[in-house]
Amino acid sequence: MIVNDQSTAIRFATSFFALALILTSSGVALAADPSPGTPAGSVSEAAPVPTVTVVEDGAESTFATQSRTVGDVLAERGIHVSAGDYVSLDQSAPIAEGTRIVVRTAIPIRLRVGTESRTVHSAAATVGDLLRDEHVALGNGDEIMPARTSELVANETIDVVRVRTWYVKERTHVAPGVEQRTDAHMLAGQTETLADGVAGIRETTVRFTQRNEERPQSVVVASRLVRAPHAKIVVRGLATYDSLAHAASQGFARAVHFAGNAIHMIATAYTAGCYGCSGITASGLRAGFGIIAVDPSVIPLGTKVFIPGYGRAVAGDTGGAIQGHRIDLGMNSESAALQFGRRPVTLYILR
Repeated sequence: MIVNDQSTAIRFATSFFALALILTSSGVALAADPSPGTPAGSVSEAAPVPTVTVVEDGAESTFATQSRTVGDVLAERGIHVSAGDYVSLDQSAPIAEGTRIVVRTAIPIRLRVGTESRTVHSAAATVGDLLRDEHVALGNGDEIMPARTSELVANETIDVVRVRTWYVKERTHVAPGVEQRTDAHMLAGQTETLADGVAGIRETTVRFTQRNEERPQSVVVASRLVRAPHAKIVVRGLATYDSLAHAASQGFARAVHFAGNAIHMIATAYTAGCYGCSGITASGLRAGFGIIAVDPSVIPLGTKVFIPGYGRAVAGDTGGAIQGHRIDLGMNSESAALQFGRRPVTLYILR
């Protein structure tokens, strides 16, 4: 450019300077020195775009995003978070490469605990998580259906059955058996109890289980015999009175060889069940056949004797009416005592 005079040159310079200011204020760079180490004419590289993963109700997607926060990513994907929904990260958390966001929408669940039932909305991942969130305390025996590890399904019912268990020990009596014996030296129809039966004791452990408010169910889990029963021993006679008399007479000849004094006596008969009788003799023996009552001043207690028609006996009892040469023969039944009646006998004292 050729300038004719000085004033013209000054006006040109002023206009150029004003144009430069206008362009600078408009954000247009007229010239820039390259950064140190940057070749002239090169352009700076843009920042990398992060990749994130969103898992929404089990559906997973991975993509690049320019959103700066978790909330921005959710808005970008059109995910609306309501009260009760679950988001794994705070919505204000910044986005970085590899960020993983898990979103679960709250679903309706029917929760039945014992006899109480209610509907809840939960975004829990499993049944166990739901019970924890709802503050359901579980006992050792409680039953949960479905299992704790099961994933939640909308509108399903979760049952918590309250199970209570306790143990009871019970004692019961075991009835004694009866042992039957026979004795040819006793009259037919006569019976004698040699030993009273004693009941045993059995201890049983029973487990009771109650589910919710249902009727408890019982199961026997252990049983042991604390005391064994002892059988009752009963002796029944087989002989007739005549056969007993015959046997006594047959044995008289042999017995007389071992006998000492022969004493003539008046004999009657009695039973252990007579009026005023206790069943136990003065010597402590049980009253019955083979035990006779004597006057101890004539025949000492404990003396062994032989009486024809009756047999061998022991002087083991006394009586208010048994004085002098009177004896009372023990019988096992009232009928046998009545049959014997009152009669004279010869008593032989055995050596």
